[in-house]
Amino acid sequence: MRKLIVFNHVSLDGYFTDANGDMSFTRNDHPDAEWDAFVAGNASSGGMLVFGRVTYDLMISFWPTPMAAENMSAVAERMNNLPKVVFSRTMNVASWQNTKLVKSNIAGEIQKMKNEDGMDMVIFGSGTIVSQLTQEGLIDEYQIVVDPVVLGSGRTMFDGIKEKLTLKLAKTRTFNNGNVLLCYEPIT
Repeated sequence: MRKLIVFNHVSLDGYFTDANGDMSFTRNDHPDAEWDAFVAGNASSGGMLVFGRVTYDLMISFWPTPMAAENMSAVAERMNNLPKVVFSRTMNVASWQNTKLVKSNIAGEIQKMKNEDGMDMVIFGSGTIVSQLTQEGLIDEYQIVVDPVVLGSGRTMFDGIKEKLTLKLAKTRTFNNGNVLLCYEPIT
C-alpha cells in the first residue's frame, strides 16, 4: 500500500502562503549545499505528485520552462517526468506531461490510489486538498519545512479542520540556511 505524504513549507508563524497566495518566501537567500542536496534527493526519490488546481498552475508555470531546466536541472527533470494527478472541478484539460485530471471524489480517488502498487504519493502546496484529506484520515505523514521568515498573515494548510488532529514527531533535520524539517505521523 502506498503512503500519502504532505511536503510543504511554512513560515515561522505557520502560513504556507502569504495573504496573496504567494509561496515565494520558500526561496531561501542563504546558500546551503546540504539543503540543495536534500532538495535534489527528494526530487529523485520518485513517487506520484498530487496537486490542487492552484498549486498545479503554479508548478506548470515554472517546472517545464527553460529557466527551471537551467537553474535546477535535476529537480526540473523529475518534476516534469514523474506521474502527477491534479484535482480540480474547474479544469477541463491537464496539459503538463504525465498528468491525470480528477474532477470529483477526492477522498475516494486517493484511497483507490493508495491501494495500488507503486511508490508513495506526495502533496505539494494544495492546502484545500491537505485539509480535506486530513479530515478523511488519508494522510500518512506530514513533512513540514519551517522557513526562518515571519509573514504576519496568510493561509494555513489546515483551514477548515473541524476536529483536533494529534500527531507524533517521527524525525527532524536542521539546515544551515535556517530551514528545519519536521516529520509528523498521525497517532493511530
